[in-house]
Amino acid sequence: MEQPQLSWITNFIWGIADDVLRDLYVRGKYRDVILPMTVLRRLDAVLEPTKADVLDMKATLDAADVANQEAPLRQAAGQAFYNTSPFTLRDLRNRASQQKLKDDFEAYLDGFSPNVQEILDNFEFRNQITRLSKADALGTLIEKLLDPAVNLGPAPVLNGDGTVKVPGLDNHAMGTVFEELVRRFNEENNEEAGEHWTPRDAVRLMSRLIFDPIADDIQSGTYLLYDGACGTGGMLTVAEETLRGLAETHGKQVSTHLYGQEINAETYAIAKADMLLKGEGEEADNIIGGPEYSTLSNDAFPGHEFDFMLSNPPYGKSWKSDLERMGGKDGMQDPRFIIEHAGVSDYSLITRSSDGQMLFMANLLAKMKQDTPWAAASPPSTTAPACSPGTPGRARATSAAGSSRTTGSRPSSRFH
Repeated sequence: MEQPQLSWITNFIWGIADDVLRDLYVRGKYRDVILPMTVLRRLDAVLEPTKADVLDMKATLDAADVANQEAPLRQAAGQAFYNTSPFTLRDLRNRASQQKLKDDFEAYLDGFSPNVQEILDNFEFRNQITRLSKADALGTLIEKLLDPAVNLGPAPVLNGDGTVKVPGLDNHAMGTVFEELVRRFNEENNEEAGEHWTPRDAVRLMSRLIFDPIADDIQSGTYLLYDGACGTGGMLTVAEETLRGLAETHGKQVSTHLYGQEINAETYAIAKADMLLKGEGEEADNIIGGPEYSTLSNDAFPGHEFDFMLSNPPYGKSWKSDLERMGGKDGMQDPRFIIEHAGVSDYSLITRSSDGQMLFMANLLAKMKQDTPWAAASPPSTTAPACSPGTPGRARATSAAGSSRTTGSRPSSRFH
């Protein structure tokens, strides 16, 4: 789809906020409704063709007393998510009363798969429903998102003669629309600028710092990318695009797997939702977050190692509460921060508690893979790539902390 069409769709959704939410929310809070509702409309449109199959599968599983229903329901939906409620958003139009609409809408939300539930919970979207219902705005929101002039589904809307009336929105285009909405809302909330969202030009620079120096040496294979402070996930997706673009330019075939961790609930929900909207359901399962998932005190990927890593961690921010949860400086046992170095078995990398940015760098260093193949001749594989004998590679990482940006690679013997 052409950029002008994507801009029109983005403007249409942006206009819904002013039309429906004005006087009900301050402008800075429009995102609390519009972002999750946009996600719901897209997921609803994607699931609509297999809705009957999912309901049939659900009935069969329930009749057989099957406890673990996740895999067969995903298979029936043909997606990494599903909805087992009897409703679609179209079914919820023209309810006789606001209370009936509210009840059925909540039942509709409850029918989504656990990964979508997690997104809704971290958006805290259910907290908005009563307010929207009382203001008679919930039905209006649904009606506007179902407007026949805009199509958030992947399939085109056809005229009676079979010609295309409204083109469909593929996963990449939907991701572009969603990311543009996120960008606009971030700009609206100037007080949050830069806190959970890194400007795209900075992200592209960081990606180039990682990949450009080794562009000629990238081999066909599978690569793992990680961001320990992933925010809305933009660094991971830009890094993935950069790696794939360079690989294609050099005639290589690569596949990638993305891993991220984020403590802020809303930005975590955005990152996970963005993956689902782009059709990357399995990647969404590798995005872990929420208030209980501080990267420093609750590592979501212990023991994992990655080929490429980049982060924009918080800087000048106290990590005292993390330190206390980890046993204090004297009780710290985390192998990311207490290492063996120069004959010392418990060499400490712990920084002052007033600023934890360097611990995020230590986290990246601890997760660097030793055998990423730069000039190793190896065929594409479905597992993490292995180096050929005698050609050990090193993972690469970029971290932006404040005004400093550092690139590095871990020696084969850690920190020596």
